[in-house]
Formats: sequence, C-alpha cells, structure tokens
Amino acid sequence: MIENQHLPDPLWVFGYGSLIWNPEFPVAERSVARLTGFHRSFCMRSIHHRGTEEDPGLVLALDAAEAAHCDGVAFRVAPGEEASTIAALRERELVSSAYLEAAHSVALTDGRMVNAVTYVVDRHHVQYCGSLPLEEQARIIAQAVGGRGPNTEYLWNTESHLREIGLEDADLAWLADRVRALTG
Repeated sequence: MIENQHLPDPLWVFGYGSLIWNPEFPVAERSVARLTGFHRSFCMRSIHHRGTEEDPGLVLALDAAEAAHCDGVAFRVAPGEEASTIAALRERELVSSAYLEAAHSVALTDGRMVNAVTYVVDRHHVQYCGSLPLEEQARIIAQAVGGRGPNTEYLWNTESHLREIGLEDADLAWLADRVRALTG
C-alpha cells in the first residue's frame, strides 16, 4: 500500500474494469489512458464482490507482462476528496489483499503522463489464477454471484463501456459473447 504522504498529487486513479463504469468517487477529469507493463485479465478469483468462498467468480486484474499494455481510463479525483476517495478505494479494492496498491505512470490521450494509483494482482496470493483458458473463465463467469451482483453483469458492463469509449479488448469481447450463449 502506498503511504498517504506518497500518493500522487494531484490524485489520479487508473481504471481498467469496474472503475471505468462505476468509479464511486467524485471525478474532476477523466481521460482514456494507457498503462504499460501490464495487461487486463480475468486472473483473480472473486470471493466477495462477484462470487463467494464456496463458489468463486472471476474479476479483472492488472497482471504484469513484458511488452504488454492496458488501455483504460484515468480519473483525476475532485480536489478536497482525495482522503475519502483513497479510503473508499482501499475498502473496495483491498478487501481480500489480492490486489497490490501502487503508483504507475500512465499516458493520457492528450499526451500528458500522470502518476496514477493502480491496483495490480499479487501473483503470490491464493486468489491469483492466471492462465485459465477462456472457456473455463466463461463457465465460471456465467454462474457466479457475489455481494455486488452477478459475475455476468461485471463482464458485460466492462466490455460494453470499453466499447463505448472506443477501446477494443478481444478476450473480453469473446467472453461476453460466450457467456451470453451459456446463459441463454
């Protein structure tokens, strides 16, 4: 976790999954952005938000990979809302300690580089499940439900919002179609 005195100033947050469509904090500015060295992946079992301990779902995480990048959205937090925002994000994102909070440089579409708080998967955490075949991911997502609702909703909202802002993610598009087929 980043020490509060070392948080980016101004406070930017990089969203690559549900933060894109449900940031839950006051936003002063948003921009499509690119983070290098990571890719978006359903590589974390969800035992709280989109599944349970008995029947885990899957959520997206930033998984480190050489020469990879992830396109998402960078949010600049409204001035004066930094402390409440970081507290809420930590409660939401660090619920099971499977994510690591870090600051990374992201490139905004207007050419600016900003430091942004990111939540990347801890590959040593028991919930990490990198390299699951897409078909297995689809079967898990099709049936899992957690405290924030069905895993299907998480997938479909993320995929549709990425498309709305002009970002393509071939794996998410395939999963969205496959899960629709599995759920009828």
